[in-house]
Amino acid sequence: MKIAVLNGGSRQGGNTQMLTEKLVEGLEVTTFHLETYTILPIMDGRHDEGGFLPVDDDYKALMEQVMSYDLLIFATPVYWYSMSAAMKLFIDRWSQTMRDSEYGDFRERMAEKQAVVLAVGGDSPYMKALPLLQQFQHIFQFVHLPFSGYVLGQANKPGEILEDSQALFAAEEWNKKLHTLIKA
Repeated sequence: MKIAVLNGGSRQGGNTQMLTEKLVEGLEVTTFHLETYTILPIMDGRHDEGGFLPVDDDYKALMEQVMSYDLLIFATPVYWYSMSAAMKLFIDRWSQTMRDSEYGDFRERMAEKQAVVLAVGGDSPYMKALPLLQQFQHIFQFVHLPFSGYVLGQANKPGEILEDSQALFAAEEWNKKLHTLIKA
């Protein structure tokens, strides 16, 4: 099982990254730091005669890599009760990928993968991040990507996630599950 982390955080070594590292500790993973890629906003061409126009950015090359993984971990800070802008730009562009003949049936390919969401917020995320989880659930349902579960953490200042015993426990439990899946 190949695992990719799609890190939507904007701070290297931030709380989202720290908790993600706990979740994948001891596993072979590839991390894509979305903020290091140039991903332009979607220009909706669904109803245009020519469809979507090619976009000169890093998205297509990134997506080609992401599609080769079996488990996708969507790691994002909670910004304004939603995912980060980098994560949203990446997912918005799926509209274009769904209509790209190079990807065959995008939904069928996504159905063969699994998704886990990890989110860290500073304002009561165990309650206020629930709409974020619903948002991911709806997105995953739309593209037929199985939603395997999530980890939420509460932190504001750098390093504060290491004080959230509930989040650390959840990350450790997911780590055990992932180790078991790798061995199977």
